[in-house]
Amino acid sequence: QAPIKATCEDLSCKTGFPEDVHSAVVSRSVHGGQPLLNVRFRTCDGNKKIHFGSSEPEDFRVGEDGVVYAERSFQLSAEPTEFVVSAQDKETQQEWQMRVKLTPEPASTGASEKDQRKIEEIIFPWQQYKHSSPLKRQKRDWVIPPINLPENSKGPFPQELVRIRSDRDKSLSLRYSVTGPGADQPPTGIFIINPISGQLSVTKPLDREQIASFHLRAHAVDVNGNQVENPIDIVINVIDMNDNRPEFLHQVWNGTVPEGSKPGTYVMTVTAIDADDPNAQNGMLRYRILSQAPSSPSPNMFTINNETGDIITVAAGLDREKVQQYTLIIQATDMEGNPTYGLSNTATAVIAVTDVNDNPPEFTAMTFYGEVPENRVDVIVANLTVTDKDQPHTPAWNAMYRMTGGDPTGRFTILTDPNSNDGLVTVVKPIDFETNRMFVLTVAAENQVPLAKGIQHPPQSTATVSITVIDVNEPPYFVPNPKLVRQEEGLMPGSMLTTFTAQDPDRYMQQTSLRYSKLSDPANWLKIDPVNGQITTTAVLDRESIYVQNNMYNATFLASDNGIPPMSGTGTLQIYLLDINDNAPQVHPKEATTCETLQPNAINITAVDPDIDPNAGPFAFELPDTPASIKRNWTIVRISGDHAQLSLRIRFLEAGIYDVPIVITDSGNPHASSTSLLKVKVCQCDLNGDCTDVDRIVGAGLGTGAIIAILLCIIILLILVLMFVVWMKRRDKERQAKQLLIDPEDDVRDNILKYDEEGGGEEDQDYDLSQLQQPDTLEPDAIKPVGIRRLDERPIHAEPQYPVRSAAPHPGDIGDFINEGLKAADNDPTAPPYDSLLVFDYEGSGSTAGSLSSLNSSSSGGEQDYDYLNDWGPRFKKLADMYGGGDD
Repeated sequence: QAPIKATCEDLSCKTGFPEDVHSAVVSRSVHGGQPLLNVRFRTCDGNKKIHFGSSEPEDFRVGEDGVVYAERSFQLSAEPTEFVVSAQDKETQQEWQMRVKLTPEPASTGASEKDQRKIEEIIFPWQQYKHSSPLKRQKRDWVIPPINLPENSKGPFPQELVRIRSDRDKSLSLRYSVTGPGADQPPTGIFIINPISGQLSVTKPLDREQIASFHLRAHAVDVNGNQVENPIDIVINVIDMNDNRPEFLHQVWNGTVPEGSKPGTYVMTVTAIDADDPNAQNGMLRYRILSQAPSSPSPNMFTINNETGDIITVAAGLDREKVQQYTLIIQATDMEGNPTYGLSNTATAVIAVTDVNDNPPEFTAMTFYGEVPENRVDVIVANLTVTDKDQPHTPAWNAMYRMTGGDPTGRFTILTDPNSNDGLVTVVKPIDFETNRMFVLTVAAENQVPLAKGIQHPPQSTATVSITVIDVNEPPYFVPNPKLVRQEEGLMPGSMLTTFTAQDPDRYMQQTSLRYSKLSDPANWLKIDPVNGQITTTAVLDRESIYVQNNMYNATFLASDNGIPPMSGTGTLQIYLLDINDNAPQVHPKEATTCETLQPNAINITAVDPDIDPNAGPFAFELPDTPASIKRNWTIVRISGDHAQLSLRIRFLEAGIYDVPIVITDSGNPHASSTSLLKVKVCQCDLNGDCTDVDRIVGAGLGTGAIIAILLCIIILLILVLMFVVWMKRRDKERQAKQLLIDPEDDVRDNILKYDEEGGGEEDQDYDLSQLQQPDTLEPDAIKPVGIRRLDERPIHAEPQYPVRSAAPHPGDIGDFINEGLKAADNDPTAPPYDSLLVFDYEGSGSTAGSLSSLNSSSSGGEQDYDYLNDWGPRFKKLADMYGGGDD
């Protein structure tokens, strides 16, 4: 690009636009907010306030500084775009106009930098105003039209973009610089400027997808760093190139469409994005379908909106039962779908054909058969099978069954098996073979959802179900059950009470008569004849028995047949016992207490009769004539129908216990009476009528049974204490006996375990060395037999039998004894080979004695004669060669 030169020249003052038509070349792609050019307007009076406007406000906007901005993003057509810019004085309302013509820049042809078009040079106007002094000029802020730079440029770099200069560089030495992102801010170093010439350059290829535009500020200062001009804004727009392929948001798109859909039904939308400018052809995508699989019933069942990516149906005939899924290959191409210059990419659209209820269920047979035993419930008697071509386990496939006839009493229901979709005919009420031997049901099957519109099939399918009832042996039943019989108590044994029989419901089975037996008879009063069911008594019926509740006695009987299998039924006989006057009244309580004196001495008594009205109260109370002392000492008065009062007739009666007979008669017909003895305890009383005689009170308050019970408890307690003392003494004796049986040498508690020690070193000052000094004095019995060792001894090989050596005189010192033993062993031809291991006795680990490995033989090997080793046989041949070979 040719550098842009911004200069200022002296012009004569004339308010208005300097030209009627202003032409500018801009890029074809215009972005919203992008500055396009700067219109020139002169004002001779610096105080005028000018307002700029545009004839196309929806597309262009003019700022207060005269810069024209794009209001929205759009593409310029090949023909020039024209609009009018107006300027109006806010005070005088005077208006000026200028026509602006925008021409899109031609496409780049790859020519060299010198052949590229020249960017229009913008001359910035000056504002002039008068003072008393000569005319002075004040420069307005710089505004440079946007610089358009294509991305991915191949250079060479640095590539010159524009030249910035001030008209004061003729009189001053200026330095130019740029600031902002891309210059001195990240990403730094993309744009550089020659500080002397003001040449602005780019140092590397740009990528619009990373940064679409750069906003820089140019500065001009003198050599002292003083600002000479106000900073100007430089906008560098990166022109998009078609360097990115479209990318689908998903590589596989899933959609659904109901079967039987009409053409034009929306299915799904696929979307691709392009990193290039979406407002330019580089980012404008177009969609199309490359292939469809399967291609039945038509190879073009779907179409796609080339701009939006919406997929719709274009042909009829979608049938899930034939084709359940379609796979489409979708292509997206930029450059508005241009197959020559556009870049493309593909994705897969999987369209599942969803099921609708276009197939009703159909029975596999016209008639189904089943059978059920009588009196059985919750039994499946028949399986109704249907076929449905719709998708399994969906509302369009799930069948519902209902009975349309043949079951007026509601004895059957039909459930649906959720897995097989079969209808399960189930019995819900008992069926009697003697009443109904067969049922013929009419059933219908339909889906959970209605059939889709336009389907020619009937909405339901019908069939008949023939159910046979099987006769089974039923238990007999008593009639009536329970049976109530009213009978006076006191019926003597052997009396016929009633007849209690049962009936057999199996009228069509050849069976013998029923047999009867007794199942429950709490008091064992009854028996039943096994053939005719006649019930007779075996004991006297007593209404006052504990087995009678509310005058009612219950007994249960069993009736059994001889069918296969045998069956039985139970019946309950309820006997309501009528009361007779068979019980005489008795006095209550049996014991009482009164005082010796006449006052107070009244005793309240009550008559008790197990019978009920009218064989009970009111009762009559009287004293017998004999003995005469009863009526002489006592008197009785009835105070109510059931209660009377006994008191002393005389003024004083000696303390003691008296048996007072009382005759009580009930109101039954005939009357029943009895003489009851009342045990009266007479004692001395205080003014309040309480007994003061302790002995009497104890005698009166505690009976013989209570005293015996107290004595037994005391005796048992004493026995338990004695047994505990004996047990404690016995345990102490056992503990002492155990301690005496333990050998102090075997008691390991707080003792040192002694083993076969042979010497303890210098620290054992009190050790008895007598046994070691005189080994021959040991008793033969003290020597352990061969093969008997302690558990802590080291296991060794079998002990060899060596010839017995003569014992040398034993010195009194153990050291001399060991040295003499070594000499004897060295000179003994029957001793083991030289330097062999002599095993004495394993002492275990941790011994305080030192090692004996430092003991040497008293004679050197050179002084021994080992020729006798040759006579010991082949086992000692190696030793004979080593020691018996002479000097060699």
